[in-house]
Amino acid sequence: MYSNQTRQAAVAEIPNRYVLVFDRQESGAPGIAAAQRESELPQLLAEQGYSSTEYFPMLGIAVVTSSADQLEDFRQRCAGHKLPASVVPELVYRILPDAPAATDSYADTGQLTWGLQAVGASLSGCTGKGINVAVLDTGFDSAHPDFAGRTVTAKSFVAGEDATDGHGHGTHCIGSACGPREPQQGPGYGVASEANIFAGKVLGADGSGSDSTILAGINWALENKCEVISMSLGADVRTVHPPYVTAGRRALELGSLIVAAAGNNAQRSAGNPGFVGAPANSPYIMAVAALDSKLAVADFSAQALDTEGGEVDIAGPGVGIYSSWPGAKRYNTISGTSMATPHVAGVAALLAESTGLRSQQLWDKLVATSRDVSLPAMDAGAGLVQAPASQEA
Repeated sequence: MYSNQTRQAAVAEIPNRYVLVFDRQESGAPGIAAAQRESELPQLLAEQGYSSTEYFPMLGIAVVTSSADQLEDFRQRCAGHKLPASVVPELVYRILPDAPAATDSYADTGQLTWGLQAVGASLSGCTGKGINVAVLDTGFDSAHPDFAGRTVTAKSFVAGEDATDGHGHGTHCIGSACGPREPQQGPGYGVASEANIFAGKVLGADGSGSDSTILAGINWALENKCEVISMSLGADVRTVHPPYVTAGRRALELGSLIVAAAGNNAQRSAGNPGFVGAPANSPYIMAVAALDSKLAVADFSAQALDTEGGEVDIAGPGVGIYSSWPGAKRYNTISGTSMATPHVAGVAALLAESTGLRSQQLWDKLVATSRDVSLPAMDAGAGLVQAPASQEA
């Protein structure tokens, strides 16, 4: 799923699968309270013959298998209970393929990767200790020797697969966000090297998943009070996908910040700026662009659309990123907004530790302390994410 891979040209919808969003703001019904959702929705789903295992109470979102007639009947019943729902098809999401670019300014050293140097983690006295970071991806190699003794909680939301990383992408992203600064070999590569790791497998060994697996992972991360949730995945859809408007906002309400990859659908050298896809185009999810080691925007990094939620919010190191990898290989160097995102998540954990800030305040601090890299906001948002130097009073 990496170099020279053909990008997905169309967004796939799963037949007869729908996401139901019970959202007081989206529905225009401010009376939908969490207590009402929790008490009535599971019963209504069961009465309609829908599985309640794909109802996510932290979000107020359900995913169902349904015919159109059955779904319309259910919508009417919910409306009668003053629980109006918006309905969208369930989409397929994938890891974001990398696209190499030249790099020769910052460089990996024997001590730290160029990415850790660029975000200032090498100078930070913070490690993310005590902060829960969820990385929702292809799982994690729990046997990787660099993570021995670390606090890792892993769970799979992919049917028929355990939480083991059969792909590599998830282990790489977890390494950048939370890996060691002094590994057994090679340069240090982890930003929040003492954070508590929550590895949610929402994408299978083939690198794909869907709304149901991703929303289940977000719900799990919120149940576990993860202050930061990192998602290096996407679908090339220009319109904002309603489930992630709700999920992003509920996460902020519950003290968590979701960061997601802006997307790798650009080919800037060929005149194609791309666009920010889902879920990163939610206005309540921080969209992350990729920079190379010259601090130029990566050729593949998606540009903002002129719509609410389609913007790029911040940038991270995303080209030629060295990090952990499953199995005997142990390490790999790849590129993508997928790689930039866990750098931002790791810095968010450092800031959460250092300042005590959470949710929207943490978002605002990340933006306010970013480094100006003289790029348009449509390319790099507020600039390159920067780690705090030390604990703030």
